[in-house]
Amino acid sequence: MVLALVALILGPSCAPASHPATLRVIEVKDGDTIVVEGGQRVRYIGIDAPEIYPKVEPLGIEAWQANRALVEGKIVRLEEDVSDKDKYGRLLRYVYVDHTCVNVELVKRGLACVYPESWFPDNKYYHQLKQAETEAKDEGRGLWENKIFRQERQ
Repeated sequence: MVLALVALILGPSCAPASHPATLRVIEVKDGDTIVVEGGQRVRYIGIDAPEIYPKVEPLGIEAWQANRALVEGKIVRLEEDVSDKDKYGRLLRYVYVDHTCVNVELVKRGLACVYPESWFPDNKYYHQLKQAETEAKDEGRGLWENKIFRQERQ
């Protein structure tokens, strides 16, 4: 009640953000980008999955398919960190299906790697992501099965 009254007095620019916390996924673009109802693109914070466009990178199709299996058509919860959007206008979010953080799950499966902590201010879950990446490396999953890739990412 008080928040609504303050928003009414101060005007619409001070109202809470208009991005709902839970939305249905209507399209999976690749291994780290989705489109939610309303047409907004969402980029997963802190990770980088192999591309499928404009050129299919090794494990790009597998990352895309895993992401589809995890989220396509499902209601997801979106969690913000520091940045709202990237330079392409995509929402930057941690994405959850039930209690599973999809960002972490894709890294754990070896289908995405973690951006260095110093690259972005969005690093609330950096240590969980890094732990998942270490596990994938140790088990030789996905990207980490390739010794050349492992050496390049050291």
